[in-house]
Amino acid sequence: MMRDYLPLADTILQENVTYLRPLQVLPARVKLDDVALNVMTDFKKVTAATIDANVTMETANAVMIKRGVRLLLVVEREVVTGIITAADILCEKPLKLIQERGITHSEIMVSDIMTPRDRLEVINIKDVMEVKVGHVVATLKKAGRQHAVVVEVDEAGKQILRGLFSATQIARQLGVQIRTTEVARTFAEIEAILNH
Repeated sequence: MMRDYLPLADTILQENVTYLRPLQVLPARVKLDDVALNVMTDFKKVTAATIDANVTMETANAVMIKRGVRLLLVVEREVVTGIITAADILCEKPLKLIQERGITHSEIMVSDIMTPRDRLEVINIKDVMEVKVGHVVATLKKAGRQHAVVVEVDEAGKQILRGLFSATQIARQLGVQIRTTEVARTFAEIEAILNH
């Protein structure tokens, strides 16, 4: 027999009400020997910044500025087709396209300069859970990239993007200066910076 349920009380929404958003709070300071998860943006806790491949590069840049990020996942119908970074927008790739195609800067699309899925190297979250911040720095250095994408793999072997590492974020948490165009070459360089 179904029990009688009373309706909930309601009221009018007040003025100037905001809404909850996923929020991940990373430690302000870390050391190279701290667990790597302390420097990973976790998509279970933070909504990923995304963009469509069929919008202009200028739109992508504006979204990055608004969100305060330097990487956007390029998605189509909630499927990741690649990534675009601030470096992609600021490097010589757009200038080359302008010369080759005879187009203007405002005509360059995200799809023209993004790193497509089939060229995107990823790290498994299981490996991340077992390593330190220093391992992540070494990985970024070896790849010569500012970002590393992390995936989770389900029982069926299907990947889902779980998070990412950013050299800029790691540098901020380490309290060191790492230029956004390059990652420190050795641990000795990082340690020298940390000791000053």
